[in-house]
Amino acid sequence: MKEFFPIIRSSQLFSGVSEEELTAMLSCLETRKESFPKDALLLRIGDTADAIGLVLSGSILIIQEDIWGNRNIISKAGVGQTFAAAYACAPGSVAETAVTVLYLNIKRVLHVCSSACAHHSHIIRNLLGELAEKNLRFSEKLTHMGQRTTRAKLMSYFSAEAQRLGKYEFDIPFSRQQLADYLAVERSGL
Repeated sequence: MKEFFPIIRSSQLFSGVSEEELTAMLSCLETRKESFPKDALLLRIGDTADAIGLVLSGSILIIQEDIWGNRNIISKAGVGQTFAAAYACAPGSVAETAVTVLYLNIKRVLHVCSSACAHHSHIIRNLLGELAEKNLRFSEKLTHMGQRTTRAKLMSYFSAEAQRLGKYEFDIPFSRQQLADYLAVERSGL
């Protein structure tokens, strides 16, 4: 697990945590590490999840799929980013690449342990900040999807990305099909 300490410490969830504190926290939070191959389903709708996932390597897509197989990409999580935090169960998570995940027991995160360590309040503050940021990103996605035409949806998305990154030239983090699923448009329209 020590090989992943730099990634864990650089994540928003563990922002401001020293290496000594991290060692104690990982034990206290009942963490477990799992690896998945590409295209593996990490969580399905209806699964009971008792943990927040932190991507240690690879990337995942948070998707919502209806009974007819129509996919909607909610978001993407890469190295150092969390998933399933909002309600300890994402609508669905698929490994976009081979991925290694650190799971943190949500009950241990939210409830202060018997030793009343200060680590819990620190990680709860970080978790709240991360959830607020994801909520804003979701609201931004709704703005893109609310546009009437495919062109307007794309321009809204590109404008927001350029503004967020502070430059006019950037890489789109999705494939063509993934971008169509994210913006809820037909791929042929792209």
